[in-house]
Amino acid sequence: MPSDFILTAAPGPLPGAGRRDLIVSTNDAKYRRVEGRDTFPADPPADSLDLIDATSFPPRVVASLAVAATIVGPPQAVAISPDGRLAIVSAPNRYDPTLGHCLFDNYLQVVDLHATPPRVVATCATSHHPQGIAINRQGNLLLAATVGGTVAVFGIEGTRLHPRAELAVSSGRLSGIVFTPDGSAALVLLRDEQGVAVLDVDGDAVRLSRERVSTGVAPYAVDVCSDGRWAVVGNVGLAGLPGQGAQLAGDADTVTLIDLGTRPYRAVQHLSVPSLPEGVAISPDGRWIAALTMDGSNLPADNPGRRAHGRLVLFEIRGGRAHPAGDLPAGEAGQGVVFSADSQYILAQFNVERQLAVYAVGSGRLVDTGHRIPVAGGPSSLRSMPR
Repeated sequence: MPSDFILTAAPGPLPGAGRRDLIVSTNDAKYRRVEGRDTFPADPPADSLDLIDATSFPPRVVASLAVAATIVGPPQAVAISPDGRLAIVSAPNRYDPTLGHCLFDNYLQVVDLHATPPRVVATCATSHHPQGIAINRQGNLLLAATVGGTVAVFGIEGTRLHPRAELAVSSGRLSGIVFTPDGSAALVLLRDEQGVAVLDVDGDAVRLSRERVSTGVAPYAVDVCSDGRWAVVGNVGLAGLPGQGAQLAGDADTVTLIDLGTRPYRAVQHLSVPSLPEGVAISPDGRWIAALTMDGSNLPADNPGRRAHGRLVLFEIRGGRAHPAGDLPAGEAGQGVVFSADSQYILAQFNVERQLAVYAVGSGRLVDTGHRIPVAGGPSSLRSMPR
């Protein structure tokens, strides 16, 4: 696991971090997608984490450090605590040139963002390779969804994670996971078995409920708005399921809108989007849904579904339904997407271009601001502070 530092632009504790809009991006530097094909260049730089301050426009990187990260999996394999003190990094992997493929490790990395400079201060073992992770608003509980079908539960004390429990949820892989804002429940996505499993949370006790929510095929990433009314799930279709030896040509996929207003939770709408909505987000104010879709930009040149760029698709929630509100070109093989805390801007990871793009929705329509944030590797996971 790399531990050396790449750069630090903001030494020491970030003043008033709890009042700032902090976002973390992890970047996989050992992997490059070249015209839709996987490559692993020799002697790459270390994978990295960028801390981004989006309190005012334009968002800017204030610190960077080396971590172990991967593009493989949902783009929610990183989380930041509500006080801005810690970042937790999931899904570590490393490339073995002898074997010609990546090896997936079973641990979480704890980053102290208040250290001078910020650094990885601990690792915590998991039984299976961890994917999506989530921290509650209280900042004392972390959940990690794993490819082994379990959810690992950790207490957070200072800069340490303490294992609390491990829940068996599925016989297949899990992907994204998120707490409801009041902390009383969590949603975890059943990537291989389809749908959402609902976890009940009481203090640091977490248990699997019998409640399930319908989604599309291969649910992948999930987000909730600040008042806890809505959740949104991106479904990546057959491309997200194991054993896909057949050729796929960029079929349309779906995003699911879930009403969290009452229990049991229920899906109220399935929205058609271009292929592979890798990243989805709902604005903190509950007005907007953003889906960052690959739209064939992940496919090789000889595939009839190949397109040069993905799409960022916007929906507006009005009257309990989501309505199309914008559609703009995005990067090649895009990954994660988040809203700023004021719901005015969208940050989107352009993996091949190795940059984050900033879009605006403050005018009531989707606009590409043209602002780009360069990063040291292919951006792979993106999360904001709990809202």
